[in-house]
Amino acid sequence: MLQINNLHATVADKPILKGLSLQINAGEIHAIMGPNGAGKSTLTYTLGGRPGYEVTDGSVSFDGQDLLALAPHERAAAGLFLGFQYPVEIPGVSNVQFLREALNSQRKVRGEEPLSGGEFLKIARAQADAMGMDMEMLKRPVNVGFSGGEKKRNEMVQMGILDPVLAILDETDSGLDIDALRVVGDGINRIMRKPDKAVLLITHYQRLLDYVKPDFVHVLAGGRIVRTGGPELALELEEDGYKEMAA
Repeated sequence: MLQINNLHATVADKPILKGLSLQINAGEIHAIMGPNGAGKSTLTYTLGGRPGYEVTDGSVSFDGQDLLALAPHERAAAGLFLGFQYPVEIPGVSNVQFLREALNSQRKVRGEEPLSGGEFLKIARAQADAMGMDMEMLKRPVNVGFSGGEKKRNEMVQMGILDPVLAILDETDSGLDIDALRVVGDGINRIMRKPDKAVLLITHYQRLLDYVKPDFVHVLAGGRIVRTGGPELALELEEDGYKEMAA
């Protein structure tokens, strides 16, 4: 599904990713852990197509397409979902309006008919209920006045509505208490743990992996993957840290 080969990327002319390679197959959940400054968020934003993140070498294939040749909205329409460590606020734009436009824009690119207001609200209500969110929250401006936990729940609602093929989640566990962590973990499993989908979790801590069991755990240090293992690797890192791997 996702094939990254020898990826090099810079931010403000500073090399951050230095030959990163990674393969994710359909049906798999991968977790990436690593020290601060290793390149985890740079990888996320590079795959999402954020301006200012320049690829200088390497390739990325997503479902047979050259991901790097696609504009950010084309990547989203192809089935890529990017979850932020700090979800942004959009004053003046309701969640319902934002999500309906986003979903119908993606459907248009795929040659599908747009959903009516009633059809969309049925989907939105089901996803909000699954995440324990009141529909009234979806009528509020996007993330405005939301707590950290509410923003992450809202992001899971967004993911459920857009129904991506590949979710790249950048420190989704950041700022969550134990209860919110469980709810978000359950949401990831419900939406994405399917044979035709895949997940790339970026995290500092093992605790999210108690709820979202990964197939593989990778250590990112010095701009490249330096070690790969199973879920037990996350426990080892929690115990020993990254001191022998940081570059």
